[in-house]
Amino acid sequence: MDAQPVQNELCLTPKQMMEQAEQYALGKSQKPTTTTLLLAVMAGAFIGLAFLFYITVTTGSSGEAWGLSRFVGGIAFGLGLVLVVLCGAELFTSSVLSAISLANKQINLGQMLSLWGKAYVGNFVGAITLAFLVFGAGLYNLHDGAWGLNALTIADHKLHHSFTEAFILGVLCNLLVCLAIWLTFSSKTALGKSLLVLLPVSLFVSSGFEHSIANMFMVPLGIAIVEFAPASFWQSIGMQASQFTDLNVSHFIVANLIPVTLGNIVGGAVLVGLTNWVVYRRPSLTTTPTTKITPLSLSPSEATMTMSVTVKEILNPAPITVVAGSRVAVAIDKLNENNQTSAPVINQSGNLVGFFSLHDVMVEMWCTDYRATTELKVEQVMSSELITVDADQDISAVIEYLCIDKEQLYPTSSMGYATRFVSGTLSERAHAIKVSRPKIIPVIEKGEFIGTISHTEIQSVLRPLFGATESQASLSEVEDAQMA
Repeated sequence: MDAQPVQNELCLTPKQMMEQAEQYALGKSQKPTTTTLLLAVMAGAFIGLAFLFYITVTTGSSGEAWGLSRFVGGIAFGLGLVLVVLCGAELFTSSVLSAISLANKQINLGQMLSLWGKAYVGNFVGAITLAFLVFGAGLYNLHDGAWGLNALTIADHKLHHSFTEAFILGVLCNLLVCLAIWLTFSSKTALGKSLLVLLPVSLFVSSGFEHSIANMFMVPLGIAIVEFAPASFWQSIGMQASQFTDLNVSHFIVANLIPVTLGNIVGGAVLVGLTNWVVYRRPSLTTTPTTKITPLSLSPSEATMTMSVTVKEILNPAPITVVAGSRVAVAIDKLNENNQTSAPVINQSGNLVGFFSLHDVMVEMWCTDYRATTELKVEQVMSSELITVDADQDISAVIEYLCIDKEQLYPTSSMGYATRFVSGTLSERAHAIKVSRPKIIPVIEKGEFIGTISHTEIQSVLRPLFGATESQASLSEVEDAQMA
Protein backbone atom coordinates (compact mmCIF):
# COMPACT_ATOMS: atom_id res chain seq x y z
CA MET A 1 0.00 0.00 0.00
CA ASP A 2 1.38 3.45 -0.88
CA ALA A 3 2.53 5.74 1.93
CA GLN A 4 0.19 8.65 2.64
CA PRO A 5 1.61 12.20 2.72
CA VAL A 6 1.74 13.94 6.07
CA GLN A 7 -0.95 16.63 6.27
CA ASN A 8 -0.18 20.06 7.72
CA GLU A 9 -2.81 20.85 10.32
CA LEU A 10 -2.51 24.61 9.77
CA CYS A 11 -2.41 24.78 5.98
CA LEU A 12 -4.59 22.73 3.63
CA THR A 13 -3.59 21.37 0.23
CA PRO A 14 -5.26 22.69 -2.95
CA LYS A 15 -7.50 19.62 -3.12
CA GLN A 16 -8.53 20.07 0.51
CA MET A 17 -9.18 23.73 -0.22
CA MET A 18 -11.54 22.61 -2.98
CA GLU A 19 -13.44 20.51 -0.44
CA GLN A 20 -13.70 23.55 1.83
CA ALA A 21 -14.93 25.60 -1.13
CA GLU A 22 -17.66 23.05 -1.84
CA GLN A 23 -18.90 23.24 1.73
CA TYR A 24 -18.66 27.05 1.64
CA ALA A 25 -20.64 27.22 -1.62
CA LEU A 26 -23.32 24.76 -0.55
CA GLY A 27 -23.70 26.39 2.86
CA LYS A 28 -24.71 29.64 1.19
CA SER A 29 -27.71 28.05 -0.51
CA GLN A 30 -28.92 26.39 2.69
CA LYS A 31 -29.40 29.54 4.76
CA PRO A 32 -32.95 30.83 5.37
CA THR A 33 -33.89 33.83 3.23
CA THR A 34 -34.05 36.19 6.20
CA THR A 35 -30.58 35.15 7.34
CA THR A 36 -29.15 35.58 3.85
CA LEU A 37 -30.67 39.05 3.47
CA LEU A 38 -29.45 40.27 6.86
CA LEU A 39 -25.94 38.92 6.26
CA ALA A 40 -26.00 40.55 2.82
CA VAL A 41 -26.94 43.92 4.33
CA MET A 42 -23.98 43.54 6.68
CA ALA A 43 -21.64 42.73 3.79
CA GLY A 44 -22.79 45.77 1.82
CA ALA A 45 -22.10 47.98 4.82
CA PHE A 46 -18.69 46.35 5.40
CA ILE A 47 -17.60 47.03 1.83
CA GLY A 48 -18.91 50.59 2.13
CA LEU A 49 -16.84 51.08 5.28
CA ALA A 50 -13.81 49.79 3.40
CA PHE A 51 -14.32 52.38 0.65
CA LEU A 52 -14.80 55.07 3.28
CA PHE A 53 -11.41 54.04 4.72
CA TYR A 54 -9.89 54.16 1.22
CA ILE A 55 -11.18 57.70 0.60
CA THR A 56 -9.80 58.89 3.92
CA VAL A 57 -6.37 57.31 3.40
CA THR A 58 -5.96 58.66 -0.14
CA THR A 59 -7.30 62.17 0.53
CA GLY A 60 -4.54 64.79 0.43
CA SER A 61 -1.98 62.36 -0.99
CA SER A 62 -1.52 64.13 -4.33
CA GLY A 63 2.09 64.88 -3.45
CA GLU A 64 2.87 61.22 -2.76
CA ALA A 65 3.92 58.61 -5.31
CA TRP A 66 0.77 57.63 -7.25
CA GLY A 67 1.28 53.88 -6.96
CA LEU A 68 2.29 53.96 -3.29
CA SER A 69 -0.75 56.03 -2.37
CA ARG A 70 -3.09 53.60 -4.10
CA PHE A 71 -1.33 50.62 -2.55
CA VAL A 72 -1.85 52.02 0.94
CA GLY A 73 -5.47 52.71 0.04
CA GLY A 74 -5.82 49.14 -1.20
CA ILE A 75 -4.52 47.77 2.10
CA ALA A 76 -7.06 49.95 3.90
CA PHE A 77 -9.85 48.67 1.63
CA GLY A 78 -8.86 45.12 2.59
CA LEU A 79 -10.59 45.71 5.91
CA GLY A 80 -13.92 45.25 4.15
CA LEU A 81 -13.23 41.71 2.96
CA VAL A 82 -11.62 40.81 6.28
CA LEU A 83 -14.88 41.79 8.00
CA VAL A 84 -16.90 39.81 5.46
CA VAL A 85 -14.79 36.67 5.94
CA LEU A 86 -14.48 36.74 9.72
CA CYS A 87 -18.08 37.83 10.38
CA GLY A 88 -19.60 35.42 7.87
CA ALA A 89 -21.38 38.15 5.91
CA GLU A 90 -23.00 37.39 2.53
CA LEU A 91 -21.20 39.28 -0.24
CA PHE A 92 -22.59 38.94 -3.77
CA THR A 93 -19.16 38.78 -5.37
CA SER A 94 -18.21 35.76 -3.27
CA SER A 95 -21.69 34.21 -3.45
CA VAL A 96 -21.11 33.58 -7.15
CA LEU A 97 -18.88 30.69 -6.01
CA SER A 98 -22.15 28.82 -5.45
CA ALA A 99 -21.73 27.90 -9.12
CA ILE A 100 -19.65 25.04 -7.69
CA SER A 101 -22.77 23.59 -6.06
CA LEU A 102 -24.59 23.91 -9.38
CA ALA A 103 -21.77 22.01 -11.10
CA ASN A 104 -22.02 19.33 -8.40
CA LYS A 105 -25.79 19.20 -9.02
CA GLN A 106 -26.43 19.95 -5.36
CA ILE A 107 -28.61 22.93 -6.29
CA ASN A 108 -30.46 23.90 -9.45
CA LEU A 109 -30.15 27.07 -11.54
CA GLY A 110 -33.17 28.67 -9.89
CA GLN A 111 -31.74 28.17 -6.40
CA MET A 112 -28.40 29.64 -7.45
CA LEU A 113 -29.94 32.71 -9.07
CA SER A 114 -32.20 33.17 -6.04
CA LEU A 115 -29.14 33.22 -3.77
CA TRP A 116 -27.38 35.72 -6.03
CA GLY A 117 -30.46 37.93 -6.11
CA LYS A 118 -30.87 37.97 -2.33
CA ALA A 119 -27.19 38.72 -1.81
CA TYR A 120 -27.27 41.49 -4.43
CA VAL A 121 -30.35 43.18 -2.99
CA GLY A 122 -29.08 42.91 0.58
CA ASN A 123 -25.67 44.29 -0.41
CA PHE A 124 -27.37 47.23 -2.15
CA VAL A 125 -29.43 48.04 0.94
CA GLY A 126 -26.38 47.89 3.20
CA ALA A 127 -24.12 49.89 0.88
CA ILE A 128 -26.56 52.67 0.02
CA THR A 129 -27.71 53.00 3.64
CA LEU A 130 -24.12 53.56 4.70
CA ALA A 131 -23.65 56.04 1.84
CA PHE A 132 -26.50 58.20 3.10
CA LEU A 133 -25.28 57.91 6.70
CA VAL A 134 -21.84 59.10 5.59
CA PHE A 135 -23.41 61.98 3.66
CA GLY A 136 -25.64 62.86 6.60
CA ALA A 137 -22.59 62.95 8.87
CA GLY A 138 -21.05 65.56 6.58
CA LEU A 139 -17.82 63.64 6.07
CA TYR A 140 -17.49 65.25 2.64
CA ASN A 141 -16.46 68.46 4.44
CA LEU A 142 -13.37 66.84 5.98
CA HIS A 143 -10.02 68.50 5.23
CA ASP A 144 -11.74 71.64 3.89
CA GLY A 145 -13.82 69.59 1.47
CA ALA A 146 -10.85 67.64 0.06
CA TRP A 147 -12.44 64.41 1.32
CA GLY A 148 -15.63 65.12 -0.63
CA LEU A 149 -13.72 66.15 -3.75
CA ASN A 150 -11.76 62.90 -3.61
CA ALA A 151 -15.03 60.96 -3.33
CA LEU A 152 -16.51 62.86 -6.28
CA THR A 153 -13.44 62.26 -8.43
CA ILE A 154 -13.44 58.52 -7.68
CA ALA A 155 -17.17 58.16 -8.35
CA ASP A 156 -17.07 60.22 -11.55
CA HIS A 157 -14.14 58.24 -12.94
CA LYS A 158 -16.11 55.00 -12.60
CA LEU A 159 -18.73 56.25 -15.07
CA HIS A 160 -16.31 56.99 -17.90
CA HIS A 161 -15.41 53.45 -18.96
CA SER A 162 -16.85 51.88 -22.10
CA PHE A 163 -19.17 48.91 -21.57
CA THR A 164 -16.38 46.50 -22.56
CA GLU A 165 -13.85 48.17 -20.29
CA ALA A 166 -16.23 48.11 -17.33
CA PHE A 167 -17.02 44.44 -17.98
CA ILE A 168 -13.35 43.41 -18.14
CA LEU A 169 -12.48 45.49 -15.07
CA GLY A 170 -15.31 43.64 -13.31
CA VAL A 171 -13.89 40.28 -14.40
CA LEU A 172 -10.41 41.14 -13.13
CA CYS A 173 -11.78 42.50 -9.87
CA ASN A 174 -13.77 39.44 -8.87
CA LEU A 175 -11.04 37.13 -10.08
CA LEU A 176 -8.94 38.64 -7.30
CA VAL A 177 -11.74 38.87 -4.73
CA CYS A 178 -12.65 35.21 -5.15
CA LEU A 179 -8.99 34.21 -5.16
CA ALA A 180 -8.69 36.04 -1.85
CA ILE A 181 -11.69 34.10 -0.52
CA TRP A 182 -10.18 30.90 -1.94
CA LEU A 183 -6.89 31.52 -0.14
CA THR A 184 -8.75 31.72 3.18
CA PHE A 185 -9.77 28.08 2.71
CA SER A 186 -6.13 27.11 3.21
CA SER A 187 -5.95 28.57 6.71
CA LYS A 188 -7.70 27.60 9.92
CA THR A 189 -6.85 30.74 11.89
CA ALA A 190 -8.48 34.17 11.87
CA LEU A 191 -5.10 35.89 11.58
CA GLY A 192 -4.08 33.68 8.67
CA LYS A 193 -7.32 34.34 6.80
CA SER A 194 -7.01 38.09 7.37
CA LEU A 195 -3.45 38.29 6.06
CA LEU A 196 -4.23 36.15 3.01
CA VAL A 197 -7.01 38.51 1.97
CA LEU A 198 -5.02 41.75 2.01
CA LEU A 199 -2.72 41.53 -1.01
CA PRO A 200 -5.27 40.29 -3.60
CA VAL A 201 -7.69 43.01 -2.48
CA SER A 202 -4.96 45.64 -2.49
CA LEU A 203 -4.06 44.61 -6.04
CA PHE A 204 -7.59 45.03 -7.40
CA VAL A 205 -8.20 48.32 -5.60
CA SER A 206 -4.87 49.94 -6.46
CA SER A 207 -5.22 48.85 -10.11
CA GLY A 208 -8.66 50.43 -10.48
CA PHE A 209 -10.64 47.22 -11.07
CA GLU A 210 -14.41 47.49 -10.62
CA HIS A 211 -16.40 45.91 -7.78
CA SER A 212 -20.18 46.15 -8.19
CA ILE A 213 -20.99 46.23 -4.46
CA ALA A 214 -18.29 48.79 -3.65
CA ASN A 215 -19.71 50.94 -6.44
CA MET A 216 -23.16 50.73 -4.81
CA PHE A 217 -21.64 52.78 -2.00
CA MET A 218 -19.22 54.97 -3.90
CA VAL A 219 -21.35 56.23 -6.78
CA PRO A 220 -24.54 56.92 -4.77
CA LEU A 221 -22.36 58.83 -2.29
CA GLY A 222 -21.06 60.92 -5.18
CA ILE A 223 -24.59 61.46 -6.49
CA ALA A 224 -25.76 62.54 -3.03
CA ILE A 225 -22.93 65.08 -2.77
CA VAL A 226 -23.75 66.50 -6.22
CA GLU A 227 -27.48 66.75 -5.48
CA PHE A 228 -27.55 67.81 -1.85
CA ALA A 229 -24.20 69.29 -0.76
CA PRO A 230 -24.56 72.95 0.32
CA ALA A 231 -23.01 75.84 -1.56
CA SER A 232 -20.38 76.23 1.15
CA PHE A 233 -18.92 72.87 0.16
CA TRP A 234 -18.58 73.84 -3.49
CA GLN A 235 -17.01 77.13 -2.52
CA SER A 236 -14.45 75.38 -0.30
CA ILE A 237 -13.27 73.17 -3.15
CA GLY A 238 -13.55 75.86 -5.82
CA MET A 239 -15.81 73.80 -8.11
CA GLN A 240 -19.46 73.58 -9.16
CA ALA A 241 -21.96 70.71 -9.12
CA SER A 242 -22.47 71.16 -12.87
CA GLN A 243 -18.98 69.76 -13.44
CA PHE A 244 -20.22 66.35 -12.28
CA THR A 245 -23.40 65.99 -14.35
CA ASP A 246 -22.52 62.40 -15.29
CA LEU A 247 -23.10 61.42 -11.67
CA ASN A 248 -26.75 60.39 -11.96
CA VAL A 249 -28.69 57.19 -11.32
CA SER A 250 -29.44 56.17 -14.93
CA HIS A 251 -25.86 56.69 -16.07
CA PHE A 252 -24.60 54.73 -13.07
CA ILE A 253 -26.82 51.73 -13.83
CA VAL A 254 -26.12 51.59 -17.58
CA ALA A 255 -22.47 52.62 -17.74
CA ASN A 256 -21.22 50.88 -14.62
CA LEU A 257 -23.47 48.67 -12.55
CA ILE A 258 -24.70 46.33 -15.30
CA PRO A 259 -21.37 45.62 -17.06
CA VAL A 260 -19.42 45.44 -13.80
CA THR A 261 -21.93 43.02 -12.26
CA LEU A 262 -21.73 40.75 -15.30
CA GLY A 263 -17.94 40.91 -15.19
CA ASN A 264 -17.92 40.08 -11.48
CA ILE A 265 -19.99 36.97 -12.18
CA VAL A 266 -17.62 35.75 -14.88
CA GLY A 267 -14.49 36.51 -12.86
CA GLY A 268 -15.69 34.74 -9.72
CA ALA A 269 -18.00 31.96 -10.87
CA VAL A 270 -16.12 30.93 -14.02
CA LEU A 271 -12.46 31.86 -13.63
CA VAL A 272 -12.18 30.83 -9.98
CA GLY A 273 -15.06 28.57 -8.93
CA LEU A 274 -15.69 26.43 -12.00
CA THR A 275 -12.04 26.38 -13.08
CA ASN A 276 -10.98 24.88 -9.74
CA TRP A 277 -13.93 22.49 -9.91
CA VAL A 278 -12.75 21.21 -13.30
CA VAL A 279 -9.20 20.77 -12.00
CA TYR A 280 -9.89 19.17 -8.63
CA ARG A 281 -13.43 17.85 -8.38
CA ARG A 282 -14.88 17.17 -11.80
CA PRO A 283 -15.59 13.40 -11.83
CA SER A 284 -12.64 11.71 -13.48
CA LEU A 285 -13.68 8.51 -15.21
CA THR A 286 -10.21 7.17 -15.88
CA THR A 287 -9.27 3.59 -15.21
CA THR A 288 -7.84 3.15 -11.73
CA PRO A 289 -4.22 1.92 -11.74
CA THR A 290 -3.27 -1.22 -9.87
CA THR A 291 -1.66 -0.82 -6.46
CA LYS A 292 0.36 -3.90 -5.54
CA ILE A 293 0.46 -4.96 -1.90
CA THR A 294 3.93 -5.93 -0.65
CA PRO A 295 3.80 -8.87 1.81
CA LEU A 296 5.93 -9.43 4.89
CA SER A 297 8.37 -12.35 4.95
CA LEU A 298 6.42 -15.59 4.93
CA SER A 299 6.61 -18.66 7.11
CA PRO A 300 7.10 -22.04 5.36
CA SER A 301 3.39 -22.87 5.70
CA GLU A 302 2.36 -19.50 4.26
CA ALA A 303 4.81 -19.90 1.43
CA THR A 304 3.29 -23.28 0.59
CA MET A 305 -0.18 -21.78 0.48
CA THR A 306 0.82 -18.82 -1.68
CA MET A 307 2.68 -21.04 -4.10
CA SER A 308 -0.58 -22.80 -4.85
CA VAL A 309 -3.19 -20.03 -4.50
CA THR A 310 -3.34 -16.70 -6.33
CA VAL A 311 -6.05 -14.07 -6.33
CA LYS A 312 -7.16 -15.06 -9.82
CA GLU A 313 -7.97 -18.59 -8.68
CA ILE A 314 -10.50 -17.56 -6.07
CA LEU A 315 -11.84 -14.17 -7.22
CA ASN A 316 -15.50 -13.46 -7.90
CA PRO A 317 -15.60 -13.03 -11.71
CA ALA A 318 -19.11 -11.53 -11.76
CA PRO A 319 -19.27 -9.06 -8.86
CA ILE A 320 -21.99 -6.54 -8.18
CA THR A 321 -20.99 -3.20 -9.74
CA VAL A 322 -22.60 0.22 -10.13
CA VAL A 323 -22.33 2.59 -13.08
CA ALA A 324 -20.65 5.96 -12.56
CA GLY A 325 -23.40 7.93 -14.28
CA SER A 326 -26.28 6.28 -12.41
CA ARG A 327 -28.17 7.98 -9.61
CA VAL A 328 -27.13 7.29 -6.03
CA ALA A 329 -30.67 6.09 -5.31
CA VAL A 330 -30.35 3.38 -7.99
CA ALA A 331 -26.94 2.33 -6.65
CA ILE A 332 -28.21 2.03 -3.07
CA ASP A 333 -31.18 -0.06 -4.25
CA LYS A 334 -28.78 -2.40 -6.03
CA LEU A 335 -26.61 -2.77 -2.94
CA ASN A 336 -29.65 -3.43 -0.75
CA GLU A 337 -30.91 -6.11 -3.13
CA ASN A 338 -27.58 -7.91 -2.88
CA ASN A 339 -27.04 -7.35 0.85
CA GLN A 340 -23.89 -5.26 0.28
CA THR A 341 -22.74 -1.84 1.46
CA SER A 342 -20.14 -1.18 -1.23
CA ALA A 343 -19.26 -2.03 -4.81
CA PRO A 344 -16.77 -1.14 -7.57
CA VAL A 345 -17.82 1.63 -9.96
CA ILE A 346 -17.46 1.14 -13.71
CA ASN A 347 -18.05 3.36 -16.73
CA GLN A 348 -20.10 2.50 -19.81
CA SER A 349 -17.12 0.57 -21.22
CA GLY A 350 -16.82 -1.62 -18.14
CA ASN A 351 -13.58 0.00 -16.95
CA LEU A 352 -13.00 0.45 -13.23
CA VAL A 353 -13.26 4.15 -12.36
CA GLY A 354 -13.87 4.21 -8.61
CA PHE A 355 -15.49 2.64 -5.57
CA PHE A 356 -18.89 3.44 -4.10
CA SER A 357 -19.81 2.72 -0.50
CA LEU A 358 -22.29 3.55 2.22
CA HIS A 359 -19.46 5.50 3.85
CA ASP A 360 -19.31 7.83 0.83
CA VAL A 361 -23.05 8.41 1.05
CA MET A 362 -22.91 9.16 4.77
CA VAL A 363 -20.07 11.65 4.27
CA GLU A 364 -22.05 13.39 1.51
CA MET A 365 -25.12 13.59 3.74
CA TRP A 366 -23.07 15.10 6.55
CA CYS A 367 -21.54 17.68 4.20
CA THR A 368 -24.98 18.73 2.93
CA ASP A 369 -26.59 18.88 6.38
CA TYR A 370 -28.56 15.70 5.61
CA ARG A 371 -30.40 17.18 2.65
CA ALA A 372 -30.54 14.51 -0.02
CA THR A 373 -30.54 15.45 -3.70
CA THR A 374 -32.55 13.05 -5.87
CA GLU A 375 -30.38 13.66 -8.94
CA LEU A 376 -27.07 13.05 -7.14
CA LYS A 377 -24.88 10.76 -9.27
CA VAL A 378 -22.55 7.98 -8.14
CA GLU A 379 -19.58 9.70 -9.81
CA GLN A 380 -20.10 12.73 -7.58
CA VAL A 381 -19.63 10.86 -4.29
CA MET A 382 -17.54 7.81 -5.18
CA SER A 383 -13.91 7.46 -4.18
CA SER A 384 -11.54 7.55 -7.14
CA GLU A 385 -8.54 6.66 -5.00
CA LEU A 386 -8.77 2.98 -4.12
CA ILE A 387 -6.73 -0.14 -3.55
CA THR A 388 -6.70 -2.77 -6.28
CA VAL A 389 -4.88 -6.07 -6.40
CA ASP A 390 -3.17 -7.81 -9.29
CA ALA A 391 -4.75 -11.08 -10.39
CA ASP A 392 -1.42 -12.91 -10.01
CA GLN A 393 -0.81 -11.63 -6.49
CA ASP A 394 -0.38 -14.20 -3.72
CA ILE A 395 -3.44 -14.53 -1.53
CA SER A 396 -1.29 -14.18 1.60
CA ALA A 397 -0.44 -10.60 0.61
CA VAL A 398 -4.14 -9.77 0.46
CA ILE A 399 -4.75 -11.40 3.84
CA GLU A 400 -1.90 -9.42 5.34
CA TYR A 401 -3.25 -6.16 3.94
CA LEU A 402 -6.71 -6.83 5.35
CA CYS A 403 -5.63 -7.67 8.89
CA ILE A 404 -2.16 -6.21 9.58
CA ASP A 405 -1.06 -2.59 9.88
CA LYS A 406 2.73 -2.68 9.59
CA GLU A 407 3.12 0.80 11.07
CA GLN A 408 1.34 -0.34 14.22
CA LEU A 409 3.11 -3.69 14.30
CA TYR A 410 6.58 -2.24 13.69
CA PRO A 411 6.51 1.41 14.89
CA THR A 412 9.70 2.68 13.23
CA SER A 413 10.68 5.80 11.31
CA SER A 414 11.74 5.84 7.66
CA MET A 415 15.35 5.64 8.92
CA GLY A 416 14.61 2.46 10.85
CA TYR A 417 14.52 3.99 14.33
CA ALA A 418 11.83 2.90 16.78
CA THR A 419 9.26 5.66 17.27
CA ARG A 420 7.72 4.21 20.43
CA PHE A 421 8.19 1.37 22.88
CA VAL A 422 6.06 -1.71 22.31
CA SER A 423 5.64 -4.72 24.53
CA GLY A 424 4.27 -8.17 23.95
CA THR A 425 5.10 -10.85 21.45
CA LEU A 426 4.63 -10.41 17.73
CA SER A 427 1.49 -12.53 17.90
CA GLU A 428 0.05 -10.50 20.77
CA ARG A 429 0.72 -7.22 19.00
CA ALA A 430 -0.76 -8.53 15.73
CA HIS A 431 -3.96 -9.64 17.45
CA ALA A 432 -4.28 -6.28 19.21
CA ILE A 433 -4.13 -4.26 15.98
CA LYS A 434 -7.36 -2.55 14.92
CA VAL A 435 -7.40 -2.25 11.14
CA SER A 436 -10.07 -0.64 8.97
CA ARG A 437 -9.86 -1.98 5.41
CA PRO A 438 -12.31 -2.36 2.53
CA LYS A 439 -14.17 -5.65 2.55
CA ILE A 440 -14.17 -5.82 -1.24
CA ILE A 441 -11.05 -5.29 -3.37
CA PRO A 442 -11.18 -4.94 -7.18
CA VAL A 443 -8.90 -7.31 -9.10
CA ILE A 444 -6.91 -6.11 -12.12
CA GLU A 445 -5.24 -8.19 -14.84
CA LYS A 446 -3.18 -6.45 -17.52
CA GLY A 447 -4.94 -3.20 -16.78
CA GLU A 448 -8.42 -4.70 -17.05
CA PHE A 449 -10.96 -5.06 -14.25
CA ILE A 450 -11.79 -8.79 -14.03
CA GLY A 451 -13.54 -9.24 -10.69
CA THR A 452 -13.29 -8.75 -6.94
CA ILE A 453 -11.95 -10.54 -3.92
CA SER A 454 -13.60 -10.25 -0.54
CA HIS A 455 -13.70 -11.84 2.90
CA THR A 456 -16.03 -14.49 1.49
CA GLU A 457 -13.50 -15.78 -1.06
CA ILE A 458 -10.66 -15.62 1.47
CA GLN A 459 -12.73 -17.52 4.01
CA SER A 460 -13.32 -20.30 1.48
CA VAL A 461 -9.61 -20.70 0.74
CA LEU A 462 -8.58 -20.63 4.41
CA ARG A 463 -11.06 -23.25 5.53
CA PRO A 464 -9.17 -26.32 4.14
CA LEU A 465 -6.06 -25.34 6.10
CA PHE A 466 -7.86 -26.25 9.32
CA GLY A 467 -8.63 -29.85 8.39
CA ALA A 468 -11.57 -31.80 7.03
CA THR A 469 -15.20 -31.00 7.73
CA GLU A 470 -17.07 -33.05 10.32
CA SER A 471 -18.87 -35.04 7.64
CA GLN A 472 -15.59 -35.73 5.86
CA ALA A 473 -13.99 -36.79 9.15
CA SER A 474 -16.89 -39.14 9.96
CA LEU A 475 -16.72 -40.68 6.49
CA SER A 476 -12.98 -41.18 6.88
CA GLU A 477 -13.49 -42.92 10.23
CA VAL A 478 -16.07 -45.26 8.68
CA GLU A 479 -13.73 -46.11 5.81
CA ASP A 480 -10.90 -46.76 8.26
CA ALA A 481 -13.15 -49.05 10.32
CA GLN A 482 -14.23 -50.98 7.23
CA MET A 483 -10.65 -51.44 6.14
CA ALA A 484 -9.76 -52.70 9.61
